[in-house]
Amino acid sequence: MELYLSGKYRALVVRVAGELDHHAAAGIKESVDREMARTGAVNIAFDLGAVTFMDSSGIGMIMGRSKITSALGGRVIVYGASDNIKRIISMSGLNRLVTVAESLEDGLKEAACGV
Repeated sequence: MELYLSGKYRALVVRVAGELDHHAAAGIKESVDREMARTGAVNIAFDLGAVTFMDSSGIGMIMGRSKITSALGGRVIVYGASDNIKRIISMSGLNRLVTVAESLEDGLKEAACGV
């Protein structure tokens, strides 16, 4: 996992690779929450381009971050996901809570009205 701050949009960008399961989701949750508090970020962008598997723990982790960003007036953006991961996002209804985009730039532009 790689984290960095995109200052213009106060967005924490999180690059996730491999399996987004119970073990990975717990570590990402802790790291993201800590970095949000440290940096003052109000938006989170998850790069799922290298995610090969995602279960309900991954959905729950993203959903929980969505609740936090919403309370701060921000948004969660999910981008770069494969068709399989997009299908999981759609089937779970997560796509109604977060912005799903092909790229970080597209996601930031789409979410900009809420940023």
